[in-house]
Amino acid sequence: MLLLLPTWWAMVLASRGRPSWTVLIVFAAGAFLMRSAGVVMNDVADRSFDREVARTRSRPLANGALQLRHALITMGLLVAAAAGLLCVLPMPAVILSPMALALAALYPPSKRVVAIPQAVLGLAFGWGVVMAWATVRQAVELPAWLLYGATICWAVGYDTIYALQDREDDRRIGLRSSAVLFGDSAWVAVATAFGMMLGLLAWAGWITGLGAAFYGALAGIAGFLTRQVLTIRREIPADQAFALFRQHVWIGWGILAAFWVGLF
Repeated sequence: MLLLLPTWWAMVLASRGRPSWTVLIVFAAGAFLMRSAGVVMNDVADRSFDREVARTRSRPLANGALQLRHALITMGLLVAAAAGLLCVLPMPAVILSPMALALAALYPPSKRVVAIPQAVLGLAFGWGVVMAWATVRQAVELPAWLLYGATICWAVGYDTIYALQDREDDRRIGLRSSAVLFGDSAWVAVATAFGMMLGLLAWAGWITGLGAAFYGALAGIAGFLTRQVLTIRREIPADQAFALFRQHVWIGWGILAAFWVGLF
């Protein structure tokens, strides 16, 4: 859902609230297939590290229940199925599609070399926004890039919360994450990322002429995000960090609703 919902934001905004049901369904299928392929890529790249982390040592590649070749075959089938969906999309979206695969493949190794790999995750998760806008409008205009930037910031925020679960293990085995980089100031980084996200969403709404209802809904979402930031100012257990992360599905739905009400 975190991969899918930003593409629906783009489609609703680009179509002025009248997206094609066919395109909505195609992007839903594409999000499922590409996220699944991305999970396989991640587990293949991290299988040796996963054995050292309490939360991930039971993953099938890490514990030996699944052979590497089976994972690679599965990944290939998922990517092939996702590529098959391109036949119903216009040429601008097809031209943009290879970047989606490249960014998905770039994220797993980024955790070894990039101080904030969550930003790379955001680049990968947000590219569907650009493709969705191009599908509706046959071009990539400024609001699409603002939504893309907002999605990147959103991913940095929620994935930093997610990374709080593994911060000590990641520090011990040498994996990088924003939770490790910012340490006790992670809440400041999350607040900054969410603030930038809200600013970019508001800018996109202003450019596209959304009504006051959009900004009212966005203010409500800002309040909810503020509550999350205040929660992580103190040390929280892993299960609470995961619960906060899962709430972002509802935040994504809230943003979609905000765009919709702002159009009418």
